[in-house]
Amino acid sequence: MTDAPDPAARAPRPAGASAPWSDGLGRAGTRSVQVLAVLALVAVAVFVVTRLTLIVIPVLIALVLAAAISPLVGLLRRRGVPSFLATVVALLALVAVLAGVLWLVVAAVVSQWPALRDQAVEGFDELQTYVQDLPFDITEEQIASVRDSLVGLLQSDAVGAGALAGASQTVDFVAGFFVMVVVLFFFLKDGPAIWEFLLRPFEGHRYERGRRIGETTVRTLGGYVRGTAIVAAVDAVAIGIGLALVGVPLVVPLSVLVFLLAFIPLVGATLAGVLCALVALVAVGPVEALVVVAIVIGVNQLEGDLLQPVVMGRTLRLHPLVILVALTAGTVLAGLTGAVLAVPIAASIWRAIQVWDGPDLPARFARQKRHETVDGAPAST
Repeated sequence: MTDAPDPAARAPRPAGASAPWSDGLGRAGTRSVQVLAVLALVAVAVFVVTRLTLIVIPVLIALVLAAAISPLVGLLRRRGVPSFLATVVALLALVAVLAGVLWLVVAAVVSQWPALRDQAVEGFDELQTYVQDLPFDITEEQIASVRDSLVGLLQSDAVGAGALAGASQTVDFVAGFFVMVVVLFFFLKDGPAIWEFLLRPFEGHRYERGRRIGETTVRTLGGYVRGTAIVAAVDAVAIGIGLALVGVPLVVPLSVLVFLLAFIPLVGATLAGVLCALVALVAVGPVEALVVVAIVIGVNQLEGDLLQPVVMGRTLRLHPLVILVALTAGTVLAGLTGAVLAVPIAASIWRAIQVWDGPDLPARFARQKRHETVDGAPAST
């Protein structure tokens, strides 16, 4: 009795032009060409975005703000307020809050700058005595040079000169702010209608997928911004109270800075703590600076262990490594604005992938492939 022939042996081999692409090397080459094509498309998209930042960045900021403010507009509409009037009220409320914070910061800086300048010079003189006891040598000439530079900077109009030198950036900022306000108005007023218009080419399950992605993106962005704002406000108030008790000047501007830097994940809290400690160091002394560092660390620990899990929940479902990569990429592409926007956009993209094939069904490539384990042994799924 003879063995049955191998079916693979009887399969005809491709002939002609397709023959070189039928083996393993050919398939690897095909995939390589496809990957290169995708990378080229991504590179072109990044190039276009970096050349159109005056449009792209305001639109992204407007999208994030619209997602955060949309519950207020929806509440006003449910109370019978016309759509146009509800949008105007929401925008005016946002502008009033921003204007109030800006006025507090400017007033505090103007009123306390002369005192801070004098305290900084005195603090540097006190710090000089500590520096002389360090294990490495620092000459008197080096200390005097740094002191003279510090005094000259504090007593000069360097800040004003820098502002004049950045006139072109100011013009770009004003233009971008105007675009952002206009786009934000239409997002708040006609956001669902705009998304429905963009979904017109799709039908059936593709249309339902588009609706799920839109709703999930708005919900993720809004939850992230509102949750981060609550956590940042608590941090700013707690650290501001600590700075006031220690006697650090410029409490209001530093508290606002803590609030703003909280929107930069991973590194924002560290930067805020370093800046607060530096101001305390030059203004009141090294002991008070260490107290400020302890206050910042304590507040950040309480926030991370207690407040953030309650307020944020599972809004930001990203691994810290993904957050770090997104943060770096956003900073490289768009500076500080990119650092603020990168993480919520990355979180929204991941949430969209999670509902790609259904409300609780991720896209095929993002589904769990391995069996879960129970006490180290494989469990059936």
